Amino acid sequence: MSRTQASSAAGQAQPRRRRGLLRYLPLLLVAWVVLEIWLLIQVAQLIGWGTLLLLLIASAALGGWVVKRAGMRALRATAAGSAEAGTAVSIAGGLLLILPGLLSDVLGLACLFPPTAKLLRQLPGRLLRRGGGPLADAYRMQEQLRMHRPDGKVVPGEVIVGEVVDEHPTGGAKPPAPPYDYGR
Repeated sequence: MSRTQASSAAGQAQPRRRRGLLRYLPLLLVAWVVLEIWLLIQVAQLIGWGTLLLLLIASAALGGWVVKRAGMRALRATAAGSAEAGTAVSIAGGLLLILPGLLSDVLGLACLFPPTAKLLRQLPGRLLRRGGGPLADAYRMQEQLRMHRPDGKVVPGEVIVGEVVDEHPTGGAKPPAPPYDYGR
């Protein structure tokens, strides 16, 4: 066995390494928790433990209200057949407010503040369009599927609404065809 064959065989036996930020996620979570605890202690020394506890309870109650409101809005939008773009950002903001900690509260409020919420709604699409990998491919495929009919033909960009003028072979007006051949 040559040296290159041995190194490639050894490379196949090792599990693939996680790339990028995912590799450091456990360390980042621990650092986040330590920073939250340190910040809570510092703020409690300034305003008192009772006031801090009331502040945390109020933020959790606000977060619960936001999650409930966003969930109900998403449920109504789903029942109406439309999509609600800001629901995920609102729910993330509510969940961050529910978490005990001041940094998570600041991030939660940023998710609910309209200018930053708008930026956060656009961020996943931008990252997926720019990045590579299976998620980016799936995002681009989903965008392409919006523009195509189920049979793969491109949907024409013009819709004309009006009376049916084609005559049916039996003499009466031809009934309109269902859109995109659904229901046949």
